[in-house]
Amino acid sequence: MDKSSLRHLIKQRKRQYTEQQLSALSLAIYNKVLQHPRIRAARTILLYYSMPDEVDTHALVDTLWRDGRTVLLPRVTGTTTMDLVVYTGADSLSEAGPFHILEPVGPAFTDYDVIDVAVVPGVAFTPDGRRLGHGRGYYDRLLPQLTRAYRLGLCFPFQLLDDLPTTVNDVAMDEVITG
Repeated sequence: MDKSSLRHLIKQRKRQYTEQQLSALSLAIYNKVLQHPRIRAARTILLYYSMPDEVDTHALVDTLWRDGRTVLLPRVTGTTTMDLVVYTGADSLSEAGPFHILEPVGPAFTDYDVIDVAVVPGVAFTPDGRRLGHGRGYYDRLLPQLTRAYRLGLCFPFQLLDDLPTTVNDVAMDEVITG
């Protein structure tokens, strides 16, 4: 199956779940992430502020930030580019960008060498860490710059597939967490 067909398949699978079921799955993933040894040891963590169809990370972002961690969130800067911004609380988010999602405001964070863990969304993953994104390559351009970061993908169980088509530009995860 090609990437476009797989994106459509995952979208269909998501429609089979209620909002409450997806919330319960997100909570299970939230608990696994908080207990993960890499997260527990991390001082600087790249997260994402989830869109409605992704594993909900809003509570995770706030929990880690309140715990004193430096939490970074991506901000779309162009049709295929994004930068990172330090999260300073929910009031530092603004609806912006081409996807009309909440993104952080503030100066760009550029000290990529201090990022311990990068928590990454995806349309689908394989158990060995291959990732299918939305097709713009935002993370595939960013992740190679994070030379120290442990790459952790988050997905619902129905997003975990046995196989995915990949290219040399597709960056794999070190690990995938699902509910």
